[in-house]
Amino acid sequence: MFVSDCRREFYDLIVTQRVLLLVASDVDALCACKILQALFQCDHVQYTLVPVAGWQELETAFLEHKDQFKYFVLINCGANVDLLEILQPEEDTFFFVCDSHRPINVVNVYNDTQIKLLVKQDDDLDVPAYDDIFRDEEDEEEDSENESDGSEPLEKRRRFEEEVIERTMKRRQRREWEARRREILFDYEQYEYHGTSSAMVMFDLAWIMSKDLNDMLWWAIVGLTDQWVQDKITQMKYVTDIGILQRHVSRHNHRNEDEENSLSIDCMRIAFEYDLRLALYQHWSLYESLCNTSYTSASLKLWSVQGQKRLQEFLADMGLPLKQVKQKFNSMDMSLKENLREMIEESANKFGMKDLRVQTFSIHFGFKNKFSASDIVYATTSLMENIEKEGPETTNFIKALDSLSRGNLDKLHQGLDLAKKQLRAIQQTVASCICTNLVISQGPFLYCSLMEGTPDVKLFSKPVSLCLLSKYLLKSFVCSTKNKRCKLLPLVMAAPMDVEQGTVIMVGIPPETESSDKKNFFGRAFEKAAESTSSRTLHNHFELSIIELKTEDRSKFLDALISLLS
Repeated sequence: MFVSDCRREFYDLIVTQRVLLLVASDVDALCACKILQALFQCDHVQYTLVPVAGWQELETAFLEHKDQFKYFVLINCGANVDLLEILQPEEDTFFFVCDSHRPINVVNVYNDTQIKLLVKQDDDLDVPAYDDIFRDEEDEEEDSENESDGSEPLEKRRRFEEEVIERTMKRRQRREWEARRREILFDYEQYEYHGTSSAMVMFDLAWIMSKDLNDMLWWAIVGLTDQWVQDKITQMKYVTDIGILQRHVSRHNHRNEDEENSLSIDCMRIAFEYDLRLALYQHWSLYESLCNTSYTSASLKLWSVQGQKRLQEFLADMGLPLKQVKQKFNSMDMSLKENLREMIEESANKFGMKDLRVQTFSIHFGFKNKFSASDIVYATTSLMENIEKEGPETTNFIKALDSLSRGNLDKLHQGLDLAKKQLRAIQQTVASCICTNLVISQGPFLYCSLMEGTPDVKLFSKPVSLCLLSKYLLKSFVCSTKNKRCKLLPLVMAAPMDVEQGTVIMVGIPPETESSDKKNFFGRAFEKAAESTSSRTLHNHFELSIIELKTEDRSKFLDALISLLS
């Protein structure tokens, strides 16, 4: 059931209870969690936080805690499956689900008692009408004792024949209704996509309750930026939501311009700006950032000798000496940095990079601490998917969560260093895949498989890193191929998951087209292909388009997928 008043139907109900927070492993979920934690701290709400990376962990966490808790808050997990069927809870258990995954399962939508969905009301959800998918059970057909034995009066026999005809009609109507229901549900559940960021939904709640702080606003901005960096939402949706947040930024940060009431340099300030679409460039060298940003790397085709020449021409056109661009951005000459954005934009247009400018926000505190929202997204993602073992399973999650607080700059800087390694690994892998023709057309989709022993292959056993690699690879492949048909195809990518168990992780991403609405059909297609071939798959991820598969079942699974999508 959709919650229309988050304060009355959600927060006021749990504020006096013990609450279990189940939080998915993505940056948007972490930001939503930080906002909710800050609200809980204000009102001294008792809660327990449990990170969940997939459905199995969600079920385990619920089974472990169901006796102590009656109120469960799920962040970025749980909306797109039938929760009651999976968890089998008692009738006095309540779930509050704040999840950006779409489509929302229809049983969750129409359950009025136990499931409350915290969803932005403006989102276009297209949920089928109740009567189209649910109907009361028909009365059981009368027993055969009503049948006529021929000796009964004519009137009774006629009435019986009418009943038989009526029952036949009802059966036919039911069959037609069931066929229509299957069609409606197929159309509704066919594509997987994302709605408004959960962090924005939580910030709205804080704003309604007049408890919104600048920190909470920053977390909402990072949550939205995560959706944009991971390519989960359309450019139109991103710009619309940026506009909403910009009004809040103006409200919270207007004192900066007023000299009489200006804030101390140590206070946190958020600023809206048109920034360059270059990953981590303020914490790296401009040269490294240009080479390792997917947009510039794909546009200039940096994996080829010709592409490297174009990069040199691009830098020469801006009049930037190599010595300057190859040193740390902070150490560049001030005279160059002042007009850098304008210089880069002007030259980028000549080289066909018209979208190098992007609307975003940055945060300042102290003299030298300035971060853009995308810097935080890259750093937090890298901390969460760090492949170096440093303790129990939840260590990475807690580190990533801590890095979002201003007091933990050491963790944030560690995340930035890991993010640079991750971006380098992604670009090197993209270059080797394109140069060695690893991307092959399978008919209805492109396919690429990383072999065991590939450099950094361990990093790509993590879902977010593999998704980023797949999206960067498809972008680069579309720029490099001359085959017009291949430019319109989606991509399926596989990487080794666990060598000992013989499993691979596989992800499907939609085509890279201008009008792309970011809707992904691979979730359902993977399910059907696995079902039809009895492949040993594990659909454990909250993103339905990511699955784990036994290596020996891969070829029959791909054959089924090809015939299904042809």
